[in-house]
Amino acid sequence: MSERNIRVEPIDRQAVEDQEVEIVERKGIGHPDSISDGIAEAVAGALARTYLDRVGKVLHFNTDETQLVAGEAAPAFGGGEVVDPIYLLIVGRATKHYEGQTIPTETIALRAAREYLETTIPQLTFGEDIIVDVKLGEGSGDLQEVFGEDGEASDTDGSSPSAPVSVPMANDTSFGVGHAPLTETERIVLEAERRLNGEYSVEHPELGTDVKIMGKREGDEIDVTVAAAMVDEHIADLDEYADAVDSVQAFVEDVANDHTDRAVTVHVNTADDYDEGSIYLTVTGTSAEQGDDGSVGRGNRANGLITPNRSMSMEATSGKNPVNHIGKIYNLLSTEIAQEVVSEVDGIRDMRVRLLSQIGRPIDQPHVADVHVVTEEGVALGDVEDEVEAIVDAELADVTGITRRVIDGELSTF
Repeated sequence: MSERNIRVEPIDRQAVEDQEVEIVERKGIGHPDSISDGIAEAVAGALARTYLDRVGKVLHFNTDETQLVAGEAAPAFGGGEVVDPIYLLIVGRATKHYEGQTIPTETIALRAAREYLETTIPQLTFGEDIIVDVKLGEGSGDLQEVFGEDGEASDTDGSSPSAPVSVPMANDTSFGVGHAPLTETERIVLEAERRLNGEYSVEHPELGTDVKIMGKREGDEIDVTVAAAMVDEHIADLDEYADAVDSVQAFVEDVANDHTDRAVTVHVNTADDYDEGSIYLTVTGTSAEQGDDGSVGRGNRANGLITPNRSMSMEATSGKNPVNHIGKIYNLLSTEIAQEVVSEVDGIRDMRVRLLSQIGRPIDQPHVADVHVVTEEGVALGDVEDEVEAIVDAELADVTGITRRVIDGELSTF
């Protein structure tokens, strides 16, 4: 029996897959909120790696208040122009001085933002289409010492440390939430955006990165609504635009059919009015050029989805310090726990994990690990309870592994 406070009990609802109505959303990587998330997390990773390299531990920082102010563009078939650039402000706190060292945190942040945009959203020219500014205040003395010796790491081979090795204390009394398995609708929404911005975009440069997908299931009928920004320089006229929309629709239908036998209907750019010439044409492939602002934490949760049928935390995961910031660690960990349990334990139809911290308490010792399950017909809670608790206990014991993987860029936060 675990010494951790782990509770396993039946969930207080039907499995989401069995509910009559389900709603799922994903904001693609080029959505203004996701741009904010992505840059905040890229900067966080760069700061953490620099601190480890220079002082041997991750110092206090947070970049989870990053904001995007939309610009203005004049798209046109064959190529338009940005009239007023997008403005992005990296906001937060970072330790700039430590034991006689000065760490150029704002330079690190700008470099990380530029590299992220060049890799992820190449249509946005850094310094022209988007202006990035940095305002990182110095953390308070108390916060800078939060990590203490628990943040230290050492490698036996003498190389630079890659992550903290002991268990830090929680920085806050907060909670994280995760669930598994994904429903058919959730998988369709998640995979459709990832694949559109993955293999599909390689052959279709006319598709911008701002792809927002909303899934709705009523009974056994799934509707998928796609808002896909098109890049004007790759589209010569309205006929080519219409072909691009039809191509996206066909691709998403194929993705959906990979995940379900239910009836699926796909709609793309439903606000278009061809007669009026009103279409979703952009210069840079994102609505951030057309008055759509963005903020960290307003988009996808830690599992990449927005799921109103599920319990969710309102914490912004991206940009938070990965050592002891519960708003990051517990949202990622609870999702991993749920995924691990349903992959290892037979007879679980639906699962929710809620991890609550208490400030100052070791992060591998949550105030409570609250696990709710829906079992398959014929499977009693008692049949799986011990296995579930053992997996939760093991995952909590390895909580610092989340920190390491975040710093190494192995885990997505949005």
